[in-house]
Amino acid sequence: MPKRSQLLLPFLLAAVFALAGAAPAGASHGQAVYFEASTSLLNPSTRAKAFEQMRHLGVRALRVELYWGRVAPAPTSATRPSFQATNPGSYDWSLYDPIVAEARKLGWQILLTVTSPVPRWATSNLKAPYVTRPDSQDFREFMTAVARHFGSQVGTYAIWSEPNHPAFLQPQFNSNGSPASPRIYRGLYQAGYLGLQQGGLAHPRVLFGETAPTGYDSVRSLLRIEHSKALMHDVAPLAFLREALCLNSRYRKVGSCSELPMSGYAHHAYTIAAAPSYKTPGADNVTVGVLSRLSSALNKAANVHALPSRLPIYLTEFGVQSLPNKQLGVPVSVQAEYDAMAEKIAYENGRVAAFSQYLLADDPIGGSPGASVNGGTVGFQTGVEYASGKPKPLYYAWPVPLVVAKRRHGYSLWGLVRPAGKATTATVLVRRRGSSRYTTLGTVHTNSAGYWSLSSRAKGTLWRVRWVSPEGVRYEGPPIHAH
Repeated sequence: MPKRSQLLLPFLLAAVFALAGAAPAGASHGQAVYFEASTSLLNPSTRAKAFEQMRHLGVRALRVELYWGRVAPAPTSATRPSFQATNPGSYDWSLYDPIVAEARKLGWQILLTVTSPVPRWATSNLKAPYVTRPDSQDFREFMTAVARHFGSQVGTYAIWSEPNHPAFLQPQFNSNGSPASPRIYRGLYQAGYLGLQQGGLAHPRVLFGETAPTGYDSVRSLLRIEHSKALMHDVAPLAFLREALCLNSRYRKVGSCSELPMSGYAHHAYTIAAAPSYKTPGADNVTVGVLSRLSSALNKAANVHALPSRLPIYLTEFGVQSLPNKQLGVPVSVQAEYDAMAEKIAYENGRVAAFSQYLLADDPIGGSPGASVNGGTVGFQTGVEYASGKPKPLYYAWPVPLVVAKRRHGYSLWGLVRPAGKATTATVLVRRRGSSRYTTLGTVHTNSAGYWSLSSRAKGTLWRVRWVSPEGVRYEGPPIHAH
């Protein structure tokens, strides 16, 4: 870390801070930020360290994926065993109970996403990877057991992760190229929601969707070239939404489907190796830079009573891929900048109720690129640390994210002191042009959730934030460029 400089700011710059810099961020709302450390938490040998790291980072909300096939009896048997499927005592919750218990002890919000792989006996084809047409009756009974076991320990439930992706649900498309997975998912969602109610949660908080960001509306044109492989593409999220809600391309009802109860729409707004403001092509694709497409689609669906009006958006899985992922990764210094920029986009969108960070540690690198369903094994390099456990710049940036935006007459700065969880003060540092040292730009006062904003005319090349907790723990973010 650079040594702290005691140089004084010019009087004029101090006046600018007094007039424009000390005010808290003026966003219309706060947002929950879920953190996911699936591999680290599900491994008993790394769980304690992972919780300690997350506490240091300022985590206050946890997303946990509950894999049906991991807790069910005889998960690889082709024959359904004889057991009481609605009885939680029939399942092995031993990997999940300590996670939920520790999160509750820390006072964290918990989002439980119940998803595939499913037991082999619950699939239609009895073949790996055990995601093909899961039996909705079996799923209803399982969700009844989930509700009876976890109940109100879990604040929010979500049904399925990325059901528009073939790694999690199949088939995605019918043999004629039209989407198949949306209607399969609708049946699973209805069964899962009913199961939660039958398990004792009269009005469960449930998220619908959890959709992956991109895909195809139809693969009919690809069938001649790719043949059966064409059916293994993702369904575009908004095409998936419409079909799951029984709507046509103009958001008009098709058939007599009733309105689905839900507390929010969950989406994974990953983007490519570009700034988060990137507008991905395809009107039915939704990355973080084009969230308005999702808001508009939800409004149109609500207008025909396919789902509740003004439904909040939960970005329950997000991360910026970094090197060593050569296909989608950006330099690790850029990862820290892009991640904060994406969080700011979400924060300033009044419709977004939650953002997220996926993962704690990178997946191991190696193997083939592409979707896992097609043999890809590269995984995700979105963590705040490498697979080896070595911290990335994002590890230091995530507790004190900073965005510096170029303006006509200077710069606009936005940030968050995440570990504070309340109003506090932090120091903003700048490295001026032509200098190799950082000087103190000023002290910022956050709002009650830890957010702050600042306008500055100081000409700099790099910025960073420093905060010291009441316990004396020092946080200092990495150098941040203006964009």
